Amino acid sequence: MPTSHRAPPRSRPAAELAAWALLSVALIGCTTAEPLRTPNPSASAESTGPTPRPTASPSPTPTPIPSPRYTNEPDPALSALIPRSAAGATVVVVPPDAYGLTPGDVGEAFGDLGGYFHSLVIGYVLQPRATLYAMRVEGRPIVTGELRPHLAEIGRYVGIAGLHPEKWRSAELPGHLVWVRPEDNATAAGTMIYTWAADEYVFLLIGVDDRVNRAIIAALPGEPPPTPTPLPSRSPVQTGSPATSTSPAPSG
Repeated sequence: MPTSHRAPPRSRPAAELAAWALLSVALIGCTTAEPLRTPNPSASAESTGPTPRPTASPSPTPTPIPSPRYTNEPDPALSALIPRSAAGATVVVVPPDAYGLTPGDVGEAFGDLGGYFHSLVIGYVLQPRATLYAMRVEGRPIVTGELRPHLAEIGRYVGIAGLHPEKWRSAELPGHLVWVRPEDNATAAGTMIYTWAADEYVFLLIGVDDRVNRAIIAALPGEPPPTPTPLPSRSPVQTGSPATSTSPAPSG
């Protein structure tokens, strides 16, 4: 019997293969691919929550300066501090209803410190002439060194012509640290002006007899002058060399 032979498969023509390739490309192009998503920084920040910020510590609130007092009430304790005589001269303490000045009026010469003046007492000596202004302080203590920026205005308040802070100097009296300045051509010859503080008091004194001035100051409270620091003691220096002992040489 004759054997039947299958014809070998024919290879596809090149034109058919090219058509299949174009079809595949067209199908791939029609397929909608999901675009790549770029991470959103704000979204990731929201997912993790806001970054905590350091809490700023509150700054301290400065203590307000009190308003000046333009009324003057009697202050028997302050009046009692003023001596009734000084170096043989009579000191008159004026009742507060006999003059129109108030702590705020005198305090204007003391700048911000004047806001702490609570009461005012005035004393005077008729002969030789002297006038004392005594102020009680409330709110905080005042020391003599704090008066320095206001010395020129303090001098003008009691009659000095113009502002001359260079005329003032610091002085130490027994038990008192004070500021003092001499007369000028607008004040009487021999005039001396003193001002000082002692915690709850501030004083201003002007007088033509310095013996009377110093007696009034000595009778009033004051800030003691600083105690000088003693110098360290030196160790005694030894003179000469210490004697050295020698051992006798062994006999041999």
